[in-house]
Amino acid sequence: MSSDQNDPRLSAETVTIRPLRTFNRTVQVLGSKSYSNRYLALAALSGEPTVIEGALVCDDTKYLAGALRAFGHVEVDVDAAAERITVTPTGRPMTAPAEEVYVGAAGTPIRFLIAMAGHAEGTTVLTGTPRMQERPMGSLLDALPGVGVTAEAVRGNGSPPIRVTGPSFRGGTTRISGAVSSQFTSSLLVNATRAEQDTTVHVVDDLTSKPYVDMTVAALAEMGVQVERDGYTRFTVAAGQKLRGGTVTVEPDASGMSYFLAAAAVLGGTVTVPGIGRHSRQGDVALVEALTRMGCVSQVTDDSITLTGGELRGIDIDMEMMPDVVPTLAVVAAYAEGTTHISNIASLRIKECDRIAAVTTELRRMGITVEEHPDALTITGGTPHGAVVDTYDDHRIAMCFAVAGLRTEGVVIKDPGCVAKSFPTFWQTLDSLHEDGASTL
Repeated sequence: MSSDQNDPRLSAETVTIRPLRTFNRTVQVLGSKSYSNRYLALAALSGEPTVIEGALVCDDTKYLAGALRAFGHVEVDVDAAAERITVTPTGRPMTAPAEEVYVGAAGTPIRFLIAMAGHAEGTTVLTGTPRMQERPMGSLLDALPGVGVTAEAVRGNGSPPIRVTGPSFRGGTTRISGAVSSQFTSSLLVNATRAEQDTTVHVVDDLTSKPYVDMTVAALAEMGVQVERDGYTRFTVAAGQKLRGGTVTVEPDASGMSYFLAAAAVLGGTVTVPGIGRHSRQGDVALVEALTRMGCVSQVTDDSITLTGGELRGIDIDMEMMPDVVPTLAVVAAYAEGTTHISNIASLRIKECDRIAAVTTELRRMGITVEEHPDALTITGGTPHGAVVDTYDDHRIAMCFAVAGLRTEGVVIKDPGCVAKSFPTFWQTLDSLHEDGASTL
């Protein structure tokens, strides 16, 4: 599937979702954003030409590609039509860019880049959108001195802009909190591949979103670097290991898949997503099991996932391991019989928006009873009505409420272009569920 971004809905003020009675479709989902970001960062550190096939070309990966080019040590060619990113060493040393590196709202890239700037000669300043400048990076900043890196928040508040002085990432032993984001741990592991000493990371508390660190360890292994670990409390990357170049292939995005699983759930339809299956390490694949508990029927093979909707019922579920699909499940819960309680999701407060508050506000706007808690949501299913949905410049809010519009007449999504952050062909893919495939502006 091409990730061409010429869809006029990406620049429209609103889009009105066209309801659908049911469907039975095979849906091609773009590549995993998480794996694309990891392979791209590792390719830039490998010193070898690398081709990433099936890559997700979206705002996040384009910002990361641009930042890597700015260091001067690699050239990054992004071919959206072919879903391919090629990283080629230039032979020049890694040097801090003269200008600030702007990464928009790209959370994973900035966290990887903060540690990566510790490999570059000079001073790098990393920044992003106003919301990005509110997002906490203090846990990573506190851990970096343990591996030799000097990094600080320019405004002294633990958030971007972040100033990093290098080259200073030598390795060693450090401690990090895992309570805010697993991406901090992943950033250290990715960048340990270029350290002159062994790097050991001790996680001092419970690591949130553990599957994302599993994905990092898997991506490192795929590119030739082994991580010795003690569960989720200690990780060691031995110095002297060599990241391989060559070709790596990205599997479909489980978060992107979630919207089409949810569509089948709320419409009683059937969807099959090829290219991803039971062996995927993406935590969001667990949404299949959650929807099955709610009354759907699923079939998961080595290389495909099929889900058919059924009579939906509320459930109690801990979603700490799959936070990105909480909004998706919340929308499904709005159509379920009874009450759904989603717990252990405090990390959603510091995403692209406060997703707990956003989901609460927009479901209430559609007439659904929602109780908002500091780290949980309680949703009482009912009959949602149409509404104009604010999306808070958050791709996941736009996409999950688009699913509601497939069943409920009169759902209008504001700022539909925000889906380009992770799924630039989302609207065309949603069109494909209709028999005629026609779009709605």
